[in-house]
Amino acid sequence: MASLCRQIVRGNTLRRVLFSSASSARRGYADQMMPDPLEHATGMERKELLAMEAGNDDPFNMKVLKKSAGTRENPTLVPSCFDARIVGCICEEHSTVVTWLWVHKDHPRRCECGHWYKLIEKELP
Repeated sequence: MASLCRQIVRGNTLRRVLFSSASSARRGYADQMMPDPLEHATGMERKELLAMEAGNDDPFNMKVLKKSAGTRENPTLVPSCFDARIVGCICEEHSTVVTWLWVHKDHPRRCECGHWYKLIEKELP
């Protein structure tokens, strides 16, 4: 890489800049650490990092839910911050096909396999 840089660069000033980063460890920068990501994060990324520090490892409800009984009286509860959410149901244990369905607030939904889902309200992170 150094020989390639010498062929492209014709001035001494740019050559010094290119090779100065290699000698930064000798100037005392090797003992410094990168800043904490929380110091630079803003918006939703910051909220996610703060939730993870507080112990909530799934602030956006993205983990796979385990099916409960799934009857009409006791459906699988699906948390959502909105009025509707799409749910993927793996109807059989070793199935390679996912059945997708929309679940709306106050309207439990039945999958093709007979399993019931109900949307419950969750606060925004």
